[in-house]
Amino acid sequence: MDQGTEKFYGDAKKHWESIPPTVDGMLGGFAKISPTDINGSREFIRPFITMGGGETETNRALDCGAGIGRITKRLLLPIFKEVDMVELSQNFLDQAPAFIGEEFSRVKNRFCSGLQDFCPAEGHYNVIWCQWVLGHLKDDDLINFFQRCQKGLSENGLIFVKENVTSDEREFDSEDSSYTRSLDNLRSLIEKAGLKILLDRKQKGFPKSLYNVYMFALW
Repeated sequence: MDQGTEKFYGDAKKHWESIPPTVDGMLGGFAKISPTDINGSREFIRPFITMGGGETETNRALDCGAGIGRITKRLLLPIFKEVDMVELSQNFLDQAPAFIGEEFSRVKNRFCSGLQDFCPAEGHYNVIWCQWVLGHLKDDDLINFFQRCQKGLSENGLIFVKENVTSDEREFDSEDSSYTRSLDNLRSLIEKAGLKILLDRKQKGFPKSLYNVYMFALW
């Protein structure tokens, strides 16, 4: 790993180590958007899974950049029998049992890893959910991560992405060492990874002061 890349990932790790393990911390001070976010994600995923008439089973899901488990608790555990979490900060993972509560017994694995280094077990997950975390990957690492995720899917499995997007050029945030990519840039990287976009949709109901947020279903 070259020095620039090492600094890019190291700065992100330092940033998240300074963030409190709360929903407000996970959402950068915007805890109030969490219900709208979860509702939008639930509506988006439902047509693809068996309970909504789709073909994707609901046995196992992976929450990427899971934090303390906001998405695990409120989106994935109500749908899937088992959920695994992968998260850069051990502190966040340590807080997950208390935050998630009694349903934590269905969280089978907590992996402490950056996504640039993480490799899902092959053929294991019905759904891999990636939200507000892919900006922490450099382009080549994102492409490689997508390809590893594709191998990690079971039959009829899907990858879901939910990310901020810019209206023009991608932007770099030096505070948390992340990129916010344009819609075209994100679509291009998805295609370079060999994935197909089955559906994309803009999240509704967020404050106008925030970036636009798009959801993707990928296969």
